Amino acid sequence: MSIPKKVEIRIMDGIKKYTKIMEQLLKHDVNESDTVSAITDMLSDIFGYDKYLEITSEYAIRNTFCDLAIKQNGEVVYLIECKAIGSQLKEDHLRQAVEYSAIKGIDWAILTNGQTWKVFKVHFTKPIRAEELFTIDFLNASPKDKELVEKIFMLTKEAISKSVIEAYLEHSKVVNKHTISAILLSDDVLNFIRKKLRIVSGKVKVDTETIKDIIQEETLKREIIDSEEMRLAIRKIDRAIKKEKNSRKKPTVTSEATDSTVATTSAAPEKPIGGDNPEPV
Repeated sequence: MSIPKKVEIRIMDGIKKYTKIMEQLLKHDVNESDTVSAITDMLSDIFGYDKYLEITSEYAIRNTFCDLAIKQNGEVVYLIECKAIGSQLKEDHLRQAVEYSAIKGIDWAILTNGQTWKVFKVHFTKPIRAEELFTIDFLNASPKDKELVEKIFMLTKEAISKSVIEAYLEHSKVVNKHTISAILLSDDVLNFIRKKLRIVSGKVKVDTETIKDIIQEETLKREIIDSEEMRLAIRKIDRAIKKEKNSRKKPTVTSEATDSTVATTSAAPEKPIGGDNPEPV
């Protein structure tokens, strides 16, 4: 991930500054209103948003207001649900943020208490689903943590125009434990393992169902196997494999057919229709 040097320095300085501030806020157990003030400062100092033009607390949603919203070119990009520092970020808090996003058709929701920032992609399915993309913890943060700096960068003003977070989302859809687990359980991989086992053993024969059972019961975690994400990943992999196999079966145009077409085209009459001296029309 390429981060402009100026932005990287701003993020690293912000981590140093706000790690100490979060410690003080947590120590004094400040209320939600004061936490929101600190979060607004963070959005400006670390993430690069204009405090007066791009951060708003007056975004109305069905006769109520979300805590904060980030605007770019007049459009809301992120909705932010804030809680007091020290308070646990609960499922109910997320539901509220997601409902706000669904009502206005906003793709991204952030749930934070200043210390912890949870970033969610809202999927407008039935029912509405929120996928947690990543978490940032400012209380235990280090400016030397490259992964942390990259996560913070994805939420910055500069990253919006480059669609950095969308690219990260697409990457995470493919490179994750569910997709990789689904590939491990696909027929092609199971057959590959069976063949390799036969080479290793020489005599022992094993079927793909036995291999599949070992992977499911002893290799992968049960929480992965039984998850909805795993079921979705299996369907996605199956569709991709089927599509790839079907593309192999499509007939290709042979060189003979191509040559024939060229010959037919070049065989057009060189003289006008009707001979050398056609009758005038």
